[in-house]
Amino acid sequence: MSFRDLFAARSRVLPSPVAPGSAVAEVSGLHLRLGGREVLAGIELTARAGEVLALVGPNGAGKSTLLAALAADLRPDRGEVRIDGRPVGAWSPPELALRRSVLPQAATLSFPFPVLDVVRMGRAPWAGTEREDEDGAAVAEAMAATEVTEFAPRPFVALSGGERARVALARVLAQRAPLLLLDEPTAALDLRHQELVLRICRDRAAAGDAVVVVLHDLGLAAAYADRTAVLHDGRIAAEGPPAEIFGDELLSRVYRQPVEVFPHPRTGTPLVIPKRGA
Repeated sequence: MSFRDLFAARSRVLPSPVAPGSAVAEVSGLHLRLGGREVLAGIELTARAGEVLALVGPNGAGKSTLLAALAADLRPDRGEVRIDGRPVGAWSPPELALRRSVLPQAATLSFPFPVLDVVRMGRAPWAGTEREDEDGAAVAEAMAATEVTEFAPRPFVALSGGERARVALARVLAQRAPLLLLDEPTAALDLRHQELVLRICRDRAAAGDAVVVVLHDLGLAAAYADRTAVLHDGRIAAEGPPAEIFGDELLSRVYRQPVEVFPHPRTGTPLVIPKRGA
């Protein structure tokens, strides 16, 4: 690293801890068009420290687009996205990378990097800062949490789809940003690892992070999310604790599929079951 790069790294504004319940990311009056179509219309949403916020809804509802807007990967046509109290455009890319980490739907690499190096990439934003010495511990902790430590020397491209998904999540965790944005992190995973990923989300929220996760599985959202935003046609149809907003009428209308919602007999967590013929 050159002296100029080192000076730039040392002069970055590092994120500070925030109190539980404080806003980490805020979306206000968000409108966004893609391909001439309004994909998001008038979105108001807040991600808070210490909470898991699940974005659910049918295909095409705008979940991934909203996550991309939160990540500053898409620029809204109207409205504003704020992270750590400032508009996302006010942060430099290196400073933004210290504040939010992003897991896309697909984890792809063109070169056969070893898994250990892929996870280490998550530490790039901290290079040259006073927290650079946390790199080794952050990488080891992230790989242990996602159960990929044994894959460390293996080429990323040689892994199965589910294994790649867990390595990609380890990279995100190693970044140690206070806002985690995860797009369908359970899509390629078996039952055990779906539960593992959502437990990790809960652990990160318990440690003070804000976690925003796109999910298709309403059962996982009900079991692990503190709050859920149900998206429908680019708008938020309902937002709140799953036990309060998951109801037969709302979900049947949004998904265009009749469902029944029952409380779990032991935990009381909502169970969403499609209505099927006899």
